[in-house]
Amino acid sequence: QVQLVESGGGLVQPGGSLRLSCAASGSISSINVMGWYRQAPGKQRELVAVINSGGGTNYADPVKGRFTIARDSAKNTVYLQMNSLKPEDTAVYFCYFRNIVFNSITWGQGTQVTVSS
Repeated sequence: QVQLVESGGGLVQPGGSLRLSCAASGSISSINVMGWYRQAPGKQRELVAVINSGGGTNYADPVKGRFTIARDSAKNTVYLQMNSLKPEDTAVYFCYFRNIVFNSITWGQGTQVTVSS
C-alpha cells in the first residue's frame, strides 16, 4: 500500500501564490505517476497536473502557464507551485499516486485551497 501526506493549502488573495506538497511512502514502484486533481463544490473531480517518473508532465488547460508541477524522486514527493491564483481555482486539491507496476491508484485526504479577497 501507498500512503500520501499532503500539505500547503490555505487561503490566498486573487493573484497570489501557494505551493502544495505531497509525500508518498510505502510500496512504491519505480515506475509511477504523481500529481494533483481538484474538486470544487458541486463539481466533479478534475485533473490539475500530473508528472510521471520520467519527468513527463500533463496540465489541464485552465492552469497552463500559471501552475508548475515538479517532483523529487529521491523523496517520493510531488510539488504544485500555483501562481496567479484565481477565485475559480478554489477547491479541495487531492494528491494522486498511480503505481504502474502494481496497477493501483491512491488518493490523498485532500487539502483546501481558497482564493478570495
